[in-house]
Amino acid sequence: MKRLSQQSPWAPFLFLAPAGAILSLFWFLPAIMAVFASFAQVNLGSSRHFFGQFKWIGLDNYVAMAHDPLFYKSLLNSWIYLIGVVPPLVVLPLILAILVNRPNRAMGPFRVAYYLPVVIPIVVVGLVWKWLYAENGLVNFVGQSLFPWLLRHPLPWLSLPETALGAVMVVTVWKGLGYYMMIYLAGLQAIPRDIYESADLDGASPLQQHRYLTLPYMVPSMGLVAIISCINALKAFAEIWVLTKGGPLDASTTTVYYLYQQAFENLNMGYASALGMVLFAMTLVFSFLNKGYGDRAAMA
Repeated sequence: MKRLSQQSPWAPFLFLAPAGAILSLFWFLPAIMAVFASFAQVNLGSSRHFFGQFKWIGLDNYVAMAHDPLFYKSLLNSWIYLIGVVPPLVVLPLILAILVNRPNRAMGPFRVAYYLPVVIPIVVVGLVWKWLYAENGLVNFVGQSLFPWLLRHPLPWLSLPETALGAVMVVTVWKGLGYYMMIYLAGLQAIPRDIYESADLDGASPLQQHRYLTLPYMVPSMGLVAIISCINALKAFAEIWVLTKGGPLDASTTTVYYLYQQAFENLNMGYASALGMVLFAMTLVFSFLNKGYGDRAAMA
């Protein structure tokens, strides 16, 4: 291998060729096809073409999107989802990270317990939370026990348009707490311990230490978590598919789920590709922000 790399300038490209072929087949080619499909009517049932038959229709898919009320509703749901999910995922994991950032072995089991939801498959999570949200489930039982004046009757949380999207948000926050907590833990452990010792000698309380020392150091990590959670919120699909399937009355249909419905239920691949371009444009903005904050967090 060493002799090959010294003699042939093409050796690095030969090593990269397998990964490049896989990326081209499963990422670059579908992405290019999606761009073309957004300007076309796609007939997947055509036996003459392996990828289906494309009929160029220009901007018709985008014009139809501009007059589609369900698209606007799904877009609004996506942004409501983002606004409801991102602030808890920025604040709560930081609090957990501060609580478990102790230099002793007793915190190890707590870190594992908080991270466990991240590795549990979303299908299992969905089935568990469906049971919790049932009318005879634990959520109604605890709610009626603690707040009988607020929750007088059991509610079908996933079947009401007013509560379905919020119920899915809770699952997303619960599942993501451990992942973002680990990001914060890495940032907390990079803070020099001597500044806390100096603050303690100066009489600063733990709350004051976190207010004036921890938070300024954690700003890059908090920005990184905010942007990553924004991207994940815009792409959220599995939780909605498992828990509500976009219902009831499209109350929990986000842009990603609406894309899935158009592509795989209605087989309207052209329109679904146009929806994908809109989603791509939104996530691209956060991706650029993610790169900038990622660089800052790495330098912090």
